[in-house]
Amino acid sequence: MDMFSKVGAVATEQPKTQRVHQLFQSIKSFIVQKLFDQGWLLFIIGFFLGRAIILSSLSPFALAFLAATIITRKQLAFSVFLFLSLGALSTNLLQAVYIISAGLILMFIYKLFLTKSSKITAPMFIATLLSSMIGRGLYYLYIGDIVMYDAAILAVEAILSAFLVMIFLQSFPFLSNNRPALKVKVEELICLVILTTSVLTGFVGISLSGVELEQVGSKYFILLAAFISGATVGSAIGVIVGLMLSLVSTFNLYQVSLLALAGLLGGLLKATNKYGVIVGLFVSVVLIGMYQVDSVSFQQLLLESLVAATVFILTPKKLVKRIATIVPGTEEEKEAQEQYVKKVRNVTAERVEKFSEMFQALSHSFAYYDTDQKNKNLDSTAEVDEYLSRVTEKTCQTCLKKHACWVNNFDRTYSVLQNTIQSIENQDLSQLNLNVGKLKNFCVKQDQMVDQMRYELSFYQANQRLKQQVKESRKFVSEQLNGVSEVMNNFAKEILKERQEHDWHEEEIKRMVQRLNLTLDHLELYSIDHGNVDIEMTLHFHDYHGEGEKLIAPMLSELFDETIVVESEDPADQRTGTRTFFFSSIKNYQLTTGVAHAAKNGNFLSGDSYLMLELGKSRYALAISDGMGNGERAYLESSETLKLLKQILQSGINERVAIQSINSILSLRTSDEIYATLDLAIFDLQLPRVNFLKIGAMISFIIRAGDAYPVEGSNVPIGILEEFDVDPVNETLKDGDILVMVSDGLLETTHLNHNRETWLKNKLKDIETDEPQEIADLVLEEVVRSNHGKILDDMTVLVTKIEKSKPKWASFGYVNSL
Repeated sequence: MDMFSKVGAVATEQPKTQRVHQLFQSIKSFIVQKLFDQGWLLFIIGFFLGRAIILSSLSPFALAFLAATIITRKQLAFSVFLFLSLGALSTNLLQAVYIISAGLILMFIYKLFLTKSSKITAPMFIATLLSSMIGRGLYYLYIGDIVMYDAAILAVEAILSAFLVMIFLQSFPFLSNNRPALKVKVEELICLVILTTSVLTGFVGISLSGVELEQVGSKYFILLAAFISGATVGSAIGVIVGLMLSLVSTFNLYQVSLLALAGLLGGLLKATNKYGVIVGLFVSVVLIGMYQVDSVSFQQLLLESLVAATVFILTPKKLVKRIATIVPGTEEEKEAQEQYVKKVRNVTAERVEKFSEMFQALSHSFAYYDTDQKNKNLDSTAEVDEYLSRVTEKTCQTCLKKHACWVNNFDRTYSVLQNTIQSIENQDLSQLNLNVGKLKNFCVKQDQMVDQMRYELSFYQANQRLKQQVKESRKFVSEQLNGVSEVMNNFAKEILKERQEHDWHEEEIKRMVQRLNLTLDHLELYSIDHGNVDIEMTLHFHDYHGEGEKLIAPMLSELFDETIVVESEDPADQRTGTRTFFFSSIKNYQLTTGVAHAAKNGNFLSGDSYLMLELGKSRYALAISDGMGNGERAYLESSETLKLLKQILQSGINERVAIQSINSILSLRTSDEIYATLDLAIFDLQLPRVNFLKIGAMISFIIRAGDAYPVEGSNVPIGILEEFDVDPVNETLKDGDILVMVSDGLLETTHLNHNRETWLKNKLKDIETDEPQEIADLVLEEVVRSNHGKILDDMTVLVTKIEKSKPKWASFGYVNSL
């Protein structure tokens, strides 16, 4: 029974907790609605700004706040005016007369001149200036003559009122519940601080049990600012608040030093907790209180600080964190921005994935082909039937033997006509004569029938060609859409890659840098994947002597067990001060290229074009394209081919799909005989490996250990066939290998009796140098000499040497402990 009673107690406790939570949420919603939606926060602020007086007689805050309310929330302007007047009445009658008169004048000017104006911000500044001058001027005329001092006070108050309108306008977004979640600017934060300080001046003269509320409010504000933003912002806000309170009364002049010191000490101790900030406040109170013992009561300072500290401790952590998220430079603000960026990134990645799925679906729809042989036969039969129907429409429809041929002997007639069509299409005269002989046995219009078959055959073949072109076009579009889908899918994955935390590596790098007696300002590890290390490091140097590549890069190489180099540094020419390094994994292998080319007969334009393109971090592309013929037309063909290749490869599409796409574009672009060869080599510099795709290109050679190995391909040039399969040739490379790629003009114009490819192979084996540019020049020179100094065709030689990467400074061991 006890167990059941406990279960029952728990079951009844849960609804009570929910009811309490619901009650709390209802109260919270009610308060938020009253303060923000119904404008009670503006009314409260207006009441205290109506009380705010500086320099004994100036009150610029009330009129400026009323003007800002008219601009932003004009439906609450009259209610704010009433609370401003109530606040002024709670101070003195003369203050109320000024606020009421100036406020009425301002609202009269707005109703008379600015109601229908689309832009009222700038005119409202002028209206506030005039209203303040007229209101204060009437007050001075009522009490007596206006002297020079009164005129100066009148002008200063009017200018301050107009200036504060701009300040309060930037603070108003924070006084509403629907402010957009955008990054807060420093200027907006300063304006909000000025508004808060102005409200604090309205607390002057209000005390509870001898405790001045403006003193409690100012100290609480400093505690909050120091705890959220640290020493710099805390001390700056302390100066602003203290200066404003000192303008109310010179007796409060000590507040500048007290609040500034409290903000400084509290901000320095914020790393502990709230109590550390409070300790900073009390230390400041003790120091300033002992120094200002004659002008201020030390016990009074302690009591006010104790009340402010109590309120600060009771402030909910959620509220403090929410305030911190809008203050620039705080950890909470950075976290909020990271969350916002993460949300935007996830939404973007999701949309990119949706686009990828859409393109994939479109690719599948375009890639639909009838693969079932039965369906193909049915389609072929239907086309033949359609063809025969057009033929018989002009012959059999008017024949008297129609019924005998197509009703009584359908199978015989259909078979003979089908065979006749086949023989005409195949241009087989013997078979055609045989079928015509069979046709004469029962058809009285055999000659007209054959002529009509030949006539309709041209339309039939044109229809077949059109269907084939549509099929090729569909296949081309399908491949392109599939390639785009893959690129977008990879892009979505890259977007979703989150920054990983590498605490151990960060601590190890910091420890190593400390042992090198260097000052580390900033460290960011973007990636530590093997072969893809990406590190950003900022250090401070008194006299830089290449420590980045001499010390830090070898140190990182030993830590990550791979070669790390300085990819770039900023600034590059400054020896003293802060320097940022970008470290990355070195490519296991690097390429050195050389090229030699010549146009036919020494012309300016060559029909050959070549391309050297870096694809990502470890892939490199080399290509030679030879356009048909020579001169400008051939140059345009080859350059257009390589231009398309470059754009497609840079988009991330696979090179095999890229070549098929280029072929489809060139073959579908025009009916003219336009084609170009393509010799493409894609290098993987991490393995190393090379992938050859030769489209009508000449043989290439790999020079290794004094021998030359041929690399051949069998595909026809690009643009000739509407469809062809690309057969790649994969080769594994070694350190020191040299790849030689040539255009067809180099071998086809060589005057030799024996095999030209064998001649080139022997020449490459006999070359003593291993410099790519020298090899290219020597090969081209040998070909020109073999032609007795003549250049009979466009020629291009592209030579590439692959070598193991070697950092400028090798890694070294270091002592882990001193």
